[in-house]
Amino acid sequence: MDFVSQPNNPTYETPIPIPNPTTPTTSSAATSSPSSTTTPSRYENQKRRDWNTFCQYLRNHKPPLSLPMCSGAHVLEFLRYLDQFGKTKVHNQTCPFFGLPNPPAPCPCPLRQAWGSLDALIGRLRAAYEEHGGRPEANPFGARAVRLYLREVRDFQAKARGVSYDKKRKRPKQKMAPPADAN
Repeated sequence: MDFVSQPNNPTYETPIPIPNPTTPTTSSAATSSPSSTTTPSRYENQKRRDWNTFCQYLRNHKPPLSLPMCSGAHVLEFLRYLDQFGKTKVHNQTCPFFGLPNPPAPCPCPLRQAWGSLDALIGRLRAAYEEHGGRPEANPFGARAVRLYLREVRDFQAKARGVSYDKKRKRPKQKMAPPADAN
């Protein structure tokens, strides 16, 4: 996929307010209060906002789309649409700073959504789709095309910044030595 050229983004009559997908959305029991049964977690709030944004995107689509008609291609269109609201500098291959993690001067390369933000967004939307009655096997957010797109974005952004994303390996559990008998 060519990330250097600008994608053909459809035009929409009204702009869609986009929540910041880079906001941390993790939730833990240590940070929740006893009243968390009545108050949704930060993750749940972000997931709801993301879902509402995607549904508004579908309504503003020309022609408007219903959720059952949504496919992986529409999800990709949505992700490309979100790129215009990104805050991550992604150098083009022709840029003299391509591959440098800390460029020494400003350049005209575009701001895009960071791969980690898109990956987290897709995870939340995938969960929200099933919570709203979608069948897991028909989930457009889990489509192969979406997974491939995310992988291409990750790889391209890693090359553009000169940083590699190595898959984290699980460390093997250390075996506990049996206690020595003090006989």
